[in-house]
This record gives sequence, C-alpha cells and structure tokens, in this order.
Amino acid sequence: MERSYDENSMPVKLGITGGVGSGKSFVCSYLKEKGLTVVSADELARNAVLPGTAAYKNIVDYFGNGILLDDNTLNRSKLRDIITRDKNKKEVLEQFVHPEVFVQMDLEYQKSVERHDPVIAVELPLLFETGIEAFFDYILTVSVNPDVRVARVMARDKITQKEAEALMKIQMPEEEKVKKSDFVIDNNGTVNATQILVDRFYEEIMNKI
Repeated sequence: MERSYDENSMPVKLGITGGVGSGKSFVCSYLKEKGLTVVSADELARNAVLPGTAAYKNIVDYFGNGILLDDNTLNRSKLRDIITRDKNKKEVLEQFVHPEVFVQMDLEYQKSVERHDPVIAVELPLLFETGIEAFFDYILTVSVNPDVRVARVMARDKITQKEAEALMKIQMPEEEKVKKSDFVIDNNGTVNATQILVDRFYEEIMNKI
C-alpha cells in the first residue's frame, strides 16, 4: 500500500541483500549518491567485534587467541575459513555477533526517525538467513549469475575458486532470495546498465512513500 509522506511519517525500512559477490555494495553506494540513507550491516558487525566489546570477548573465548591479528583485532579471513568448513562454529559466531548488529540497526533506525528520513536502507547480506525480513517494509535483492559471483569474489578477496564457492554455499541460494523479495536488480550487465535499473528502482520506491 502506498503511503503519503510528511515529516511526521516513519521512514520506510528497505532491506538490500544478495549473495556474496552480487554487487550489493555498488548498488548501495549509488543509492547513497542519490540521497538515500544507507547503513551497512557489515560495518555494524565490524564495530560490534572491536576489542573491548562483549562479542569480541565471546569470540576470543570460544575460538582462542589464534584468530587474532598482531594488533589484537579479529583475523576475519581466518574466521571466514573456519565457518565455511564448520557449520556449528558458523552458528556460534552468528549467535555472538548478530544480536549486537540488530541492536545497532535499531539505533540507526532511531537516528533516521529523528532526521525525518523518508527511507532508510540497510545492506544486509544474510537478511533472509537471519530471519529478520519482518523488520523491513520492502526487500531488494541484487542478483548475479553464479559464475560471475565466483569470479568477483576470487578477485576481491584473493581466494581460490573452491574457497569462493564454499562462501556461496553457506548462504541461501540466490533464486530463493529473489522469490522472497519485493524488488530485484539484475547486476549481470555493465555499470551503466545497473545504474539505469537502480534509477528506476529509486523512482519506484520513492513513489511508494
């Protein structure tokens, strides 16, 4: 149902998701350029596990000092390798981190309310996997062919094809995310083609408020 926006309206909550290597960050960056408030759940997660936080202590207590870098921050690459090999350890890590991220998301939403933002978008890779879809008014999935995603992740993270495919396997299949979403952006084309699709989406979402 479309809403009539005024300064007393609550911001529309838009969840943006997609598989690893799908180009979520590019889409979010472009939406940000267009004036949308965009929050990165990955950034919130990084802040949630800084030294001194409860999540950091829990992670180190469980996984041991071997997952620390020389500066005592978490070795994210080593943690990623562990959780792609062991589902139980992945679930434990998520139990430590996700509640903290959700608290931070709520705080960001309250800031958005205070600013009278018409829309607040949250880039959340594991939106469906964490079962938090009910938090959002609309969900956008950025979709890319699997072979393109593998190539992008290999180049971005400097990892092997096998490691990239393992990362993809621990996430919900992209076709399932597409079915559960209100909007889908096909990011298989050129940068310009994707920007055109994002422009259309932006107009559509702004017309709904």
